[in-house]
Amino acid sequence: MAHDHAHIDPESGDRKVSLAIWANALLTVAQIIGGILAGSLALIADALHNFSDMASLVIAFVARKIARRPADARMTFGYGRIEIVAALINYTTLILVGVYLIYEGGMRMIDPPQVAGWTVVILGGVALMVDTLTALLTYSMQKGSVNIRALFLHNLSDALASVAVIIGGTLIILYDLRWVDPAITIGIALYILYLALTEIGSPIRMLMLGSPPDMDAGAVVKAMTDVEGVRDVHHVHLWQMQEHEVALDCHVVLSGRDWTDLEVVKQAVKKSLADEFGIGHSSLEFETSGNSHKHAALFGHEGGATGAGEEGELSDRASHDR
Repeated sequence: MAHDHAHIDPESGDRKVSLAIWANALLTVAQIIGGILAGSLALIADALHNFSDMASLVIAFVARKIARRPADARMTFGYGRIEIVAALINYTTLILVGVYLIYEGGMRMIDPPQVAGWTVVILGGVALMVDTLTALLTYSMQKGSVNIRALFLHNLSDALASVAVIIGGTLIILYDLRWVDPAITIGIALYILYLALTEIGSPIRMLMLGSPPDMDAGAVVKAMTDVEGVRDVHHVHLWQMQEHEVALDCHVVLSGRDWTDLEVVKQAVKKSLADEFGIGHSSLEFETSGNSHKHAALFGHEGGATGAGEEGELSDRASHDR
């Protein structure tokens, strides 16, 4: 089950994110000023959402730059996981913005203020154009990055929020329904919370070193034990080093009582992992059947003792390059 991902030129991607930052910055300023002058909380809510987008874009832009640094003595796994951290920050920001807007909308529902409908509609229309542009800029990049996907969902929710603001402004112009403005604000906030809460699990899972959600750990174990010369495996660890880089380490028990077939078995296991699951980084520790860990856990590293001391194990830490 190897994984294929679209690759976007880094410099081209950076230019798209940079353009989106400037567009959101100008829009945020215009919406805040317009929202204050029009007395529209929905417009200010949309502005705050756009501001969180701008902050998210800046975080994502910096994260993309840092992620391309090569591994060094300080960060031996490289800097790629910074994009996962950025995604978590962005989703957390969305949740905070959503909660705040629900509170403000509730306060406005009690005593709806006078709202200048035309100002709301005009600025809402401008916001919709900018939000749509930003969403289009990030759409082609979001399929291959949890970091950019967080941005895309920010932008998509912004575009939908702008549509709601325009509808609300129109209702205020036609029917003077002042309660519509805070009601739409609460609706926007609930949608923001829905998006954030349904997506935040992915970066949390990766930071917790969880196994990839689209990979069956049991199937990985079976593929290794199906290799000729392998009696058993245990102490299996399967995780995502970066979003699209899966790694595995485990103990492999050989069928024989010596190391005669070690190299053949090792290459066969690594080939199976790479071909069937796209696992290009595997660290394997080998044991003979007569000197394997007893009662060792299949996953994790708890339990087990060797049958005949440290000399019964042979460690192989060579990683198979992609």
